[in-house]
Amino acid sequence: MTREIAVVAFAQTDHLRTSEELSEVEMLMPVLHEVRAQTGLKTADIGFTCSGSSDYLAGRAFSFTLALDGVGAWPPISESHVEMDGAWALYEAWTKLLTGDADTALVYSYGKSSPGPLRDVLTRQLDPYYVAPLWPDSVALAALQAQALIDAGDTDEPALASVAARSRADAAANCHAQLRGSVPQGEYLVRPLRTGDCPPVGDGAAAVILAAGDRARELCSRPAWIRGIDHRIEAHGLGVRDLTDSPSTRLAAEQAGAFERPVDTAELHAPFTSQETILRKALRLDDTVCVNPSGGALAANPVMAAGLIRIGEAAARIHRGESDRALAHATSGPCLQQNLVAVLEGDPR
Repeated sequence: MTREIAVVAFAQTDHLRTSEELSEVEMLMPVLHEVRAQTGLKTADIGFTCSGSSDYLAGRAFSFTLALDGVGAWPPISESHVEMDGAWALYEAWTKLLTGDADTALVYSYGKSSPGPLRDVLTRQLDPYYVAPLWPDSVALAALQAQALIDAGDTDEPALASVAARSRADAAANCHAQLRGSVPQGEYLVRPLRTGDCPPVGDGAAAVILAAGDRARELCSRPAWIRGIDHRIEAHGLGVRDLTDSPSTRLAAEQAGAFERPVDTAELHAPFTSQETILRKALRLDDTVCVNPSGGALAANPVMAAGLIRIGEAAARIHRGESDRALAHATSGPCLQQNLVAVLEGDPR
């Protein structure tokens, strides 16, 4: 029988437009202390630790080793790292717990986007022979995707504006989204995307604790059980993809069991308004589903942590009794290239 694994704690920083005065370690430590305090665990009680970050953002190789100072140098830990959003670090930790090698896991991720030109840094994800030399930045590529959606009749600019307005209104009650507020739709950045259709650039960190079986019930009054999780990737070449659809998201959702029963909440990692339209279609979400009650990545988008935050926000709603079955989605790469879907459930009430 497969082990039951649950998210038992979640914490995140206040996401700031800049945290120049804070190092990655100083940004991380309060979050790590908070998740351990929620469960009463000490460093020695954590069976496995996994992190997600990007050396490109930090501007130095093996930057994650410095962040380990926030975890603590003693006692020695079983540790791993992914050069991805923290959602993929959670996937690795989930796999580790399934093997029975550990009963608890700490997962954290962080990103400081403010020091450098993020739009240029993200071009390093592109095909190095044919696309990257052209330096199309993340907003330009998202605009190509948005225009394809508009041309296909799947959305229009007023509809995109309504997504932005709803997301930021929902974020008004979220004390962590300090980038929130009444953001005007603004001028065009790259047509058809305006300022309000795009995510804020900011710094932040997040952490969750996973636990297995009865250990999860000891640590949390209502664990968020991971009933399924899967991730898939599109072709690297943008020209061979249909940018108006996300088959990798759909396949990941199928493998995670998202379509077996309806969900009541969906936290979607959609940094651009047009991407929510694509994800809603791929995940078969209708108006009965509460989408991005936290405000999503349009309110706060710390690169390398925003996907993990989607899982954490969905789990936190289950912890609080505001959701019974939730879907969480994370993405990486241009135009929804790689996608992860997790299905979370609370115990019956």
